[in-house]
Parts: sequence; C-alpha cells; structure tokens
Amino acid sequence: MIERIDPDVRSRLDDALARRDAREIEDLLRDLRPESLESLFRTLGDEYAADVVAELDPAVAADLLLRLSSPAAADVLQELPPDEATDVVGELSAANRDLVLAEMEPEEAEDVRELLAYEPDTAGGRMTNQFHAIRESQTAGEALEQLRREGEEQGEIVSYVYVTDLQEHLVGVVRLHDLVTSPLDRRIGEITRREVVRLRTTDDQESAARLLRDRGLLALPVVDQADRLVGIVTADDMATVLEEEASEDIERLGGSQPLEEPYLSASIWHLFRKRIVWLLVLFVASAYTGNVLQAYEDELIRVVALTFFIPLLIGTGGNTGSQTVSMLVRAMALGEVRLRDIGRVVAREMTVALLLGATVAAATYGRAWTLGVGQELGLVVALTAVAVVLWAALVAAVLPLVLQRLRIDPAVASAPF
Repeated sequence: MIERIDPDVRSRLDDALARRDAREIEDLLRDLRPESLESLFRTLGDEYAADVVAELDPAVAADLLLRLSSPAAADVLQELPPDEATDVVGELSAANRDLVLAEMEPEEAEDVRELLAYEPDTAGGRMTNQFHAIRESQTAGEALEQLRREGEEQGEIVSYVYVTDLQEHLVGVVRLHDLVTSPLDRRIGEITRREVVRLRTTDDQESAARLLRDRGLLALPVVDQADRLVGIVTADDMATVLEEEASEDIERLGGSQPLEEPYLSASIWHLFRKRIVWLLVLFVASAYTGNVLQAYEDELIRVVALTFFIPLLIGTGGNTGSQTVSMLVRAMALGEVRLRDIGRVVAREMTVALLLGATVAAATYGRAWTLGVGQELGLVVALTAVAVVLWAALVAAVLPLVLQRLRIDPAVASAPF
C-alpha cells in the first residue's frame, strides 16, 4: 500500500528541483525510511525520481538507491541517460551493481555495462553511447527520417550527425543545419566534413575537456582503437569535468587528497585519511627546521632579537612559494606552460621575486626599526627576507615542472614542499 506523501515534502522537493539545489534535495530524502522513500518515488513516478537523482552527486545518488529495492532502483536508473546511470552504478559495490543491472531492461543494462568497461577518468568513461550516426550513401531525406525516429528514444541534443561506414568507422560529420537545408535527394557524402576532431576512449578526461572547450564545440566523437565510433562527449559533461579537476587541484594545493564525495557526506574517518599522510610528511619536513635552529643555537643566544623574526621569515617564504605554485599549476593545467619553458619561467619568477623581496625587505627593516633592535640587525633580517623570497620562488618555479616530468601530480606535492 502506498503511503500518503506529506504535501510539504512534495512542495519543498519541487522547489529544490527547480533551483537544482542538490543539498536541499539530499536533506529532504536522507531522513526518510527506505519504505517511505520507495513509496515516494513510486508515487511521483520514475521519470520524476530520475530528475531528482540526476541532481545529486553520483556517490550520494548511489547511497540513496541502495535504500530502495533492486527493481525500484532499476526503474529509476532506466530513466537516466546511460552515461549518468553509469556514473551512479559505478559507485555501487560489485554485488549491488549486479543485482540492479539484472533488474534493468537488457538493452539499457548492456549500455551501462559497455560504459562501465572504460576507466572513469577517461573520455570513454565520460562519454554517452547515445548519438546519431548515418551512412554517406543515404540521402538527406532518409537521414532526416532516421533522426526523427531516433529522436524519440535519445535524449541528447542533435547538433552534429556523425557519418560512419558499414564497419562503424568514423568517416566525418554533418552539421544539423547543413542537413536540414540540403535538398532531400542530396547524398550525405556530398555534405560530409571529412576532417573531424576525435577523441580516443583512452584519452584523459581533462585533456578531452580542454580540447572541447578550445575548439568551441558542443560535442566531440569518441572512437576506439580501431577508429570505430562508440560514443560522444558533450560540452555540459566536460564542464563538469573541468569543475571537478579544478576542485581536486585546490584540495591538493592545500596538502590534502581530493574527496570523491561532497564534503558534508564524507565521514570523519574519510576526512582524516585524506589529510593525515601529507600532514605527517610536512611534520617530518618541519622537524628539519628545528635542526637548523639548533645548529645556530649559539648565535640565537647571543642575539636573542633574531628569534623575533623567525616566524615572519618562515611565513614569508611559505606564502611566496604558495603564490608561485598556485599560478604555475593553473598555467600548467591550461596547457600554457610545459617543461621546455622552465628557463623562461625561472627568469620571470626571479625577476618578480627580486621586486617582491625588495619590498618585503623594506617592510622587514621597518619592523626591525620599530622593535628597536638596531640598524645592523635590521639590515641582516632585511637581506634574509630577500634571500628567503628568492629561494622560495626558485623552488616553486622549478618543482611543479619537474614533478610533472616525473609523472607526479604537481598539485599534490608542490605547495606542501
């Protein structure tokens, strides 16, 4: 028996869905008992439930569907585009994944299984296998009739129609505008653009996203190693990729491994594990600072005023390095800087560091004067500030490029070091 739905819950859910407020949707559904959640989805309909699930992070959506029976979860997933359904199914355990896929219609389940075969951070893992492909031997009228039939089943916007041969190899692309404005008896081969940018299923998702953005296209075809057309990636999906990659870089620059789920959904233990490794690495690195101070213990005892400036100088070096790394990692992510540019990068950063160091030195000397430590000591700490800024900028300019050459993510290690 279907339970009565609280009108307030339905109204708030409608409002949150209209605003695409994933956090509000999650809050509304989290506290519902499994039987109440399943009853709610059954009453609202699978299509509505799919719209709700589509707004959630895949990990959150997977947890939500685990509270439903396998048939109910399968009904919701079947209303999602294959690529979105794959993102959610990929978050399930192998056992739960098999249970849900077994309840789905064979054709929809096969689409998901095909996409699951690709690594999630590749073009293959981000593509949808819903696309339109026609033959160059067809006429424009025949192709348009085919698109009308397929349009009822496929949800992707038709901007480009891809042309393949009998073996499904990608031959070219036809713009929808060219197809619609051509005489109905004109052959597709006559309006096909043979030079078409394509992605391989194994291409990195971030590189694919940048290529799509740089070309200003709405979609790009994805081919396998035999050059057979197997899917497309769309601009909206690639925008999500760029957002995810930017979020990961920000988290890594802070010395933390990126989260695979929303912050408030992550457990305390998960947050701990993501941070503790780099915290211990930084602890070991900081321990050497103590060794340096110990080596200069006699000087510090004779001139106690030097200790006043240690936090200032350490902070200045760290801030200088973090600024340089942040700008450089971003430039590397955008493809603006490569290892071959290391000479130009070092020259630019050293010039900037000299200007920064001179300014900081003047400020440091002023601070020494206000503390009344004397001109000679003021000059020492001012010159030290210049040296600290130069050294931090040099390390920060070189380290990310070297790490990238060693195939280590520069965003992970650069800022902490």
